[in-house]
Amino acid sequence: MTSKSSKKIQTTKRKPAPKRNKNTKKRKKRSLWLILFQLFLVGVILFSIFFMIVYLGFTGHVPSSTQLNEIKNPQASEVFSEDGKLLGRYYIENRSNVRFDEISPNVINALVATEDARFYEHRGIDEIALMRVFFKTILLQDRSAGGGSTLSQQIAKNLFPRNDLWVFSMPVNKLREAIIAYRLERIYSKEEILTLYLNTVPFGENIFGIEVAAERFFSKSPRDLTVDEAAVLVGMLKANYTFNPRINPDKSKERRNVVISQMVSNGFLTEAEGDVFSAKPLGVKYRRISYNEGPAPYFLEMLKPELLEWCANHTKENGEPYNLYTDGLRVSTTINYDFQYYARQSVLEYMKNLQQVFDDHWKNADPWRGNASILERAVKRSERYKIMHANGKSENEIDAAFNQKIKTTLFTWNGLKQVETTPMDSVKHYLRFLNSGFLALEPSSGALKAWVGGIDFRFFKYDHVLAARQVGSTFKPFVYLAALENGLSPFDYYPNEKKVYEEYQDWSPSNSHGQYKGFYSMEGALAQSVNTVAVDVLMKTGIDETIETCRELGLEADLPEFPSLALGVASISLKEMLYAYATMLNGGICVEPNYLVAISDNQGKTLETFMRQPAQPTKLNPVNCRIISHMMESVVDQGSGRSIRTVYKVPGEFAGKTGTTQNHSDGWFVGLTPKLVTGCWVGAADPGVHFRTIRYGQGAYMALPIVGKFYHKLYRDSRYRQMQYASFPRLDNQLLADLHIPAYREMLELDKEDNFIERLFAGKSKEEKLKEVQEPSKKKEKKKVWETIKSIFKKKK
Repeated sequence: MTSKSSKKIQTTKRKPAPKRNKNTKKRKKRSLWLILFQLFLVGVILFSIFFMIVYLGFTGHVPSSTQLNEIKNPQASEVFSEDGKLLGRYYIENRSNVRFDEISPNVINALVATEDARFYEHRGIDEIALMRVFFKTILLQDRSAGGGSTLSQQIAKNLFPRNDLWVFSMPVNKLREAIIAYRLERIYSKEEILTLYLNTVPFGENIFGIEVAAERFFSKSPRDLTVDEAAVLVGMLKANYTFNPRINPDKSKERRNVVISQMVSNGFLTEAEGDVFSAKPLGVKYRRISYNEGPAPYFLEMLKPELLEWCANHTKENGEPYNLYTDGLRVSTTINYDFQYYARQSVLEYMKNLQQVFDDHWKNADPWRGNASILERAVKRSERYKIMHANGKSENEIDAAFNQKIKTTLFTWNGLKQVETTPMDSVKHYLRFLNSGFLALEPSSGALKAWVGGIDFRFFKYDHVLAARQVGSTFKPFVYLAALENGLSPFDYYPNEKKVYEEYQDWSPSNSHGQYKGFYSMEGALAQSVNTVAVDVLMKTGIDETIETCRELGLEADLPEFPSLALGVASISLKEMLYAYATMLNGGICVEPNYLVAISDNQGKTLETFMRQPAQPTKLNPVNCRIISHMMESVVDQGSGRSIRTVYKVPGEFAGKTGTTQNHSDGWFVGLTPKLVTGCWVGAADPGVHFRTIRYGQGAYMALPIVGKFYHKLYRDSRYRQMQYASFPRLDNQLLADLHIPAYREMLELDKEDNFIERLFAGKSKEEKLKEVQEPSKKKEKKKVWETIKSIFKKKK
């Protein structure tokens, strides 16, 4: 008994053991907390080391507050029309900066609601958003929970690209961006942060900033964006390509409505307003304005060397020269945006139709058939050939490369096409295209108003405003002006007969209509573009004397000393031709080309204003100049340019001249109004590619319609309608009456008195008349005039 009870007592004494277990748990718990504290401490130390490594820039540059205070990003230089509209940009990144007050509140509200709802509450880092990301996105894998980056952090990412550090990339870059964001918030106000963000964020298509995006997708400035338009652009920030309204309109609209719902959720819109804007169509008005595209790419290319030279010779406050591509210069020009738009529209409309006529004309045949040299020249003009040749490739290697298939994009009038073809077939494709140049200028000042150098600058870089091509009959007004300057009478008649000029290798000019009969006045011959009379007048005037008159007009091109000069065999650029016409229209006053108005910096401060060169008087007689322009009015009213009136219904005073060259390679038309000188050339890159008949190959068919369309569009615009009422300078009434003679006579009565000669020598005796005619200063009194004078004296006697 005793032993059993003692055992029980011992057993009872062992019961406190659980207390020891409790103490053990406490000790273990304390030990766990100690371990956690130690881990936390180690973590803090490691994070501090990690932070310092990133902070000090060992993993990538972290800009200082001073550097952030002077943030500079590449900003495109912009070229503007005389009416302040954007013509194009020069850039590395297609970016243009705006001020906060130039951005619609709709954009700000959409951005904050979608990208950073607590933007006005945090100081660059949103801890609440980070916790949401940690728990929902990382732990629960809920990708719809959104990101944790604030707008300031996104700015840091946009301005200072992330570094690739393998597995450490994300934590290092996130911490670096957080440090930069915190510094940005200490330097800039919330408004400045928003402006900086909207000026730097990419919108795809190589465009940056809200101004370029608003212009590209809605053809308007950021201040004019509506709620739904702002939502489209802000929606693109999530994925530029996926939500691009041009490429993926359905997805863009869906994303837009998500942004609108976020605006409702955050109190920027009521539910009713949200429903209204969500129901709207996208309303995209897509317009590309860049270096290669936009209203005036050929003009920008012409202007670029001059601007680069200006930049090299002018320095900023820090002593560095200006950079055209990054310093955001604002260049003002004389180009009229509306004129440019109508000119470009006219070129594109007509050239698309003309190309179809050309293709149908040749059907399945190559326009260069029978002349392999045309294709050879085209190959050697190509960039591929030039590069391979410069790299020392043999002709066999080049031929092999040109016959190997590649993937490329081809221009067609029905849109760009992605194809697999050979470079040789690509050359043939482009060799078939007709191209065009169009220019408009103000004769009184020489200011350029419209410049279209071709049909598409992306694929046809050659500027046909500057290209020298044979000018055809557009040269004839200069021949007749030289005749008047050298004593020939505008009242005489010239025989339309086929002549052989033996002293010039038996050369004989032909008329396009093949008729050789009757007699033409100067005005009649010019209106009907009669070749035989033009050459006859040139020879009576003298080739040297004609060239001298052309130099007075400002022509600097080589002019052949041959009778065919009268038919326009000289190669002259459209630009040079139009300035010569402007001199004639000005009554012999020569004006210099003028297109630059001013250059300003990116803050709008004027750096230089360009003064146009003063007009220079010439030796030309103003009355003779006016007589020629009067004759050119007949070209339009009853001659080769009459479709200006009959087809395009252009009202008002209008003078013009068509031009067609040998084999119909070049078609020209120059159109003159009192306020504007315009001209157009049409042809293929190689003169060997052309229409086979004059029906299609004449200037009246190839080039005149573009000028006609331009004026038709211009005069229908109420802002420019008054231009049609302007008048040319008036001729003396008596002279005007004397000029009113038949343009053509079947037979010529040589014994009829000449009113012009009578009036020229009125009040003088026979001896004085004979003396004046024989005066050395009368260097070119022609035989026919002399014989007429003698016959008059004989009759009176």
